[in-house]
Amino acid sequence: RLCEKKNLKSKMSGRKRHKWSIDFAGSSRSRGERGSVVPAHSDLHITSPVGCVDVTTTSDRPKDADPNLITKRSWDIALGPIKQVPMNMFIMWMAGSSISIFPIMMVGMMFFRPIQAIAAIQTTFKSIEGQQAAFQKLVFIVGNLACLAMAVYKCQVMGLLPTHASDWLAFVQPQQRMEWSGGGVYL
Repeated sequence: RLCEKKNLKSKMSGRKRHKWSIDFAGSSRSRGERGSVVPAHSDLHITSPVGCVDVTTTSDRPKDADPNLITKRSWDIALGPIKQVPMNMFIMWMAGSSISIFPIMMVGMMFFRPIQAIAAIQTTFKSIEGQQAAFQKLVFIVGNLACLAMAVYKCQVMGLLPTHASDWLAFVQPQQRMEWSGGGVYL
């Protein structure tokens, strides 16, 4: 600490001083002495640096935070995914509907962020307590599900979801012929 270094330097004051060193301990100030400390083991009058306090002070503030502030903060957390919906809509519109790396990355991000947020809901709301905590968690989940629904819609617009019958042709059995016919000219 700075105060301890100052006391140690005052003990070693018998050493050779350089021309650029300044002796703060020996000079008196015209405005008065600020923060002077007299060590118990010495008769020297040593001034401590500005802002140096030997005694540790404890704050008299209560450690419990304001309940209104906690409620406001928890609602900010709960409404976060809903506030992201317009931004995500703009990003999806800017990404376009073509199949390329940028739109695929945006849709992948739109899938994984809400899933990760819903999976980590206990750590997100760990410090939140109160009567509205269950409703706030529900709002948080609904907001993330809305973001997830936007990602699914974007996949459908891009043609990545198998929603047409032609998407399942690989799994359809070929048609069996009901009858055979022959004819024509025999040469």
